[in-house]
Amino acid sequence: MPLSEDTPLSSAPEPDVPEETEAEPTTEASTAVDTPAPRPAARPPPPTFKFSTFVLVFLGMLGLWMLIDASARNSIISLLGTSPTNSGPLYVAIGFGSQHILVTMALAGAIEMVITALAYNWATDWVKAATVQKWSSAFRKVQMEAIRSGKKDRTAALKPHQDRLTRLSSEVSIAQFKGMAITWFLLILIYSWVGVVIGDATVAQQTIYLGGGSVNLMQTIIGPIPVWFVIFSLYTVPLSLIFRRLLKHYWLLRYAERKGLPIARPSPGATGGSS
Repeated sequence: MPLSEDTPLSSAPEPDVPEETEAEPTTEASTAVDTPAPRPAARPPPPTFKFSTFVLVFLGMLGLWMLIDASARNSIISLLGTSPTNSGPLYVAIGFGSQHILVTMALAGAIEMVITALAYNWATDWVKAATVQKWSSAFRKVQMEAIRSGKKDRTAALKPHQDRLTRLSSEVSIAQFKGMAITWFLLILIYSWVGVVIGDATVAQQTIYLGGGSVNLMQTIIGPIPVWFVIFSLYTVPLSLIFRRLLKHYWLLRYAERKGLPIARPSPGATGGSS
């Protein structure tokens, strides 16, 4: 059929073409862009200045210097006073004009041991030390059982606990070293002071009477060790044990009162009493 010019042209319907959408990239690059980069580790704060640490280091170095250099040791000791002609604060307090050497030695030993016991008690955390000791005893039993079993997995499972116990033990030991700096300094200072005081005294003042006989304190008894050194050590060692035990008991008693813990009181039978 012929088509005229007035006949409208009909065309086939155009198919629906879906609109193209931009697909979200799923590549590793896009994932890396979306994920925030890890922040760099923050720098640890610089160590703060502690006056107590400075004092402990200073006393430790001063004690070492006094041990090596005799002139420095004598200069420091002379400031404390060693004789009636060379008076000083310590000699005025307990020197007694070198007339009672044994009393002077006893008081000097008491002063030394009180200060060292206070320093030791200040530097030691008794609760932490007791806890670490208790854990160490329990851990050794478990570790021996694991070794006897021959199973490597049991031994390996104990390694984290062993590392933690080692770290806590080192913390307790390092804390006790702080008190040793004061002990080290006073040990050299007081022993040297007593030796110089006795050396500056007269022969009559150096002579003491023991067991019906006379002994000169500067006389050597074992090799180069003089008599006064042995007697003074007999003063200081028991006093050190007594003062440290008393301070430890007092500190633990105060700790129990602050925490509201029950305090075990000794029974009359334990103290030798009778009903």
